[in-house]
Amino acid sequence: MKRIGIIGLGMLGNAVALHLIDSGFEVTAYNRTKEKTLESKGKGITIAESPKEVAENSELLIIVVKDADAVKQVSFENNGIIKGNHEKLIVADMSTIDPSESKNISKQFKDSGITKLDIPVMGGPNVAITGDLVMMASGDKESFEKCKKVFDTIASKIFFLGESGVANSIKLAMNLQITMLALALSEGITLVKKSNVDPKIFLEILNSTYFKTGMSEKKAYKMIDGKYDTTFTLSNLKKDITTITNASKSLGIKLPMISKAEEVYENAIKEGFGDIDYTGIIEYLKKINE
Repeated sequence: MKRIGIIGLGMLGNAVALHLIDSGFEVTAYNRTKEKTLESKGKGITIAESPKEVAENSELLIIVVKDADAVKQVSFENNGIIKGNHEKLIVADMSTIDPSESKNISKQFKDSGITKLDIPVMGGPNVAITGDLVMMASGDKESFEKCKKVFDTIASKIFFLGESGVANSIKLAMNLQITMLALALSEGITLVKKSNVDPKIFLEILNSTYFKTGMSEKKAYKMIDGKYDTTFTLSNLKKDITTITNASKSLGIKLPMISKAEEVYENAIKEGFGDIDYTGIIEYLKKINE
C-alpha cells in the first residue's frame, strides 16, 4: 500500500501528509480552503480538486476534518469520496466525532461498497510530523491489518479496539481528560499567583508527585508566561467538549464536570480566546479575575 489520500489539511492533517511523503509514500490531498494546500504542494504532495479525485488515486484515504458534518460532506455529497470508489479503497477517519455518528457513517460507506475504519489519535502536529502519534483504531480487523504498515508510520503506539465506534468513545474520554487537566492547572496557577506565590514553585511540587502529567511538566510553564505554541486551538477543544456532552446525553448518563467545562470554554471563546492553544483557557481566568 503506497498511495495514500488525505482529506483535510489543517494543522494535524498537514503534518500527517508531510510525514507520509517524507516516509516514501505517494500522497494525494484535498482541502476545501485552497490556501492551506500551498505547503503540502511545495513538498511534493499532489493536490486534488475534489474528494472524489483523492479516492480515485488512493488505496487508503484518511479523513482529518472538523466534525461529523464535515465528514459526511466530503464523503457523500457532490464529488464526494464514494463517487471515486474502486476495488482497493479503504477509508480511515481520524476526525473526532460522536461514536453513534461514526457507526452511521461506516454503514453509509458499507452501503457504497467501501470499508471505513475509525483512527482518532492523541498528539498534535508537533508529534504527527515525526510519526509519534498514539492511535486508537476500530472497525473491520482485516482492513486494519491491510493498513497496518501505514498506521505504523503515522503512530508509535496503536490500539485496535474492536467494532466501529469504540475508538471514538475512547478518543472522547481522552479529550475529556485534557480538558480537565488544562482547567485544573489554570485554576491552580491562578490560585497561587493571587496568593503571592511563584506558580513555578507550585509546578515543582506538583511534578514531584504522582499527580504530575505531561501537561504539568511541559505546557504549564508556558501557561505561566502566557506563551502558547498552538497545537490544538481552544475553539477546537470546545467543539470536542460539545461532542462529549452530546454523546453523554445519547448514552443517558450525566457528566457534570464536562458540562461545566463546556460553559467555561464557551465563555472563553466569547471573550476572544478561541484561536489560541487550548491551554490558553488560563487567559480567560486572568480576565475574569482582573
